[in-house]
Amino acid sequence: MEYRRLGRTDLKVSVICLGTMTWGEQNSEAEGHAQMDYAVGQGVNFFDTAELYSIPPKPETQGSTERIIGSWFKARGNRDRIILASKVCGRGGNTWFRDDGSPTRLTRKQIFEAVEKSLKRLQTDYIDLYQLHFPERPVPWGSNPTRFAASAYERSADEASIPEQLDALGELVKAGKIRHLGLSNESAWGTMRFVTDSELRGTPRVQSIQNAYNLLNRTFETALAEVAIREDVGLLAYSPLAQGYLTGKYLDGARPAGARTTLFDRGQRYQTAGAEEATRRYIAVAREAGLDPAQMALAFVNSRAFVTANIIGATSMEQLRTDIASIDLKLSPEVEAKIDAIHQLVGNPCP
Repeated sequence: MEYRRLGRTDLKVSVICLGTMTWGEQNSEAEGHAQMDYAVGQGVNFFDTAELYSIPPKPETQGSTERIIGSWFKARGNRDRIILASKVCGRGGNTWFRDDGSPTRLTRKQIFEAVEKSLKRLQTDYIDLYQLHFPERPVPWGSNPTRFAASAYERSADEASIPEQLDALGELVKAGKIRHLGLSNESAWGTMRFVTDSELRGTPRVQSIQNAYNLLNRTFETALAEVAIREDVGLLAYSPLAQGYLTGKYLDGARPAGARTTLFDRGQRYQTAGAEEATRRYIAVAREAGLDPAQMALAFVNSRAFVTANIIGATSMEQLRTDIASIDLKLSPEVEAKIDAIHQLVGNPCP
């Protein structure tokens, strides 16, 4: 396993981060425990979860993933060996997260409530990296919207400001309940505002940003990559296989039994115009080089200088073994050149 520094902290995290959002929905507690056991045995020391999980979000399963991790910590007695990341919901319409039934916001009150509940479910006293799952201000979901709409960026009169969010998180760091801060689904402007405001106010600095990044969506490279490198706010890449579409299992309208899109019909992000043709081209490159398409796609993400960790997720042990083993694959210059040539032709078809 390879390890990289998390932002400007003293933590070294495994390049392969274990994503957990299927636990409590597609995977049982026992299966979640088995995945964690295997991942740790392969050198993985970094887990990512959220108060939102499992996916798809619903009141009946909310928090189940954190509870499964918590029961594993208790059974194994190894909390100190794991760098644990979780997230608080940003602005949203769901009302089952907060005791008073309020829609989710990033106010001080809600951040404090979310942290306490996550700590209880996780059976731990601290969270190593606490991330804002999506912004408080209105921002289009996905960093590659199909058409620009200025109205998507309009201010809300009741926005909790970035300084307010940083102050609340700083209190929790001071109390020892969280160690470091991270962002998710954030823009270049938002990331720089958090960095600048934290420096001006003397609050804890954000150390990472968790955004989508894969062969079908390389928009992170346009503006955020420079921020990640120059400001040491490394990318925790989610959806590196484009929700499984880059494996080819959904080509020609296929819907394999037990697959996420088959079960939940939530794959619209990777069903955009041009996505399937781009997927075919990338898979052809892998096949020509004698590579597993999933491992090639993951190895590409692993190799980027702005990536701190690649968040993989699996519903079967076979998938998990394949995904973690991508750390041992180094793409040849010839394969990378073919990938870049396809990217020049197809761009970023998915948000």
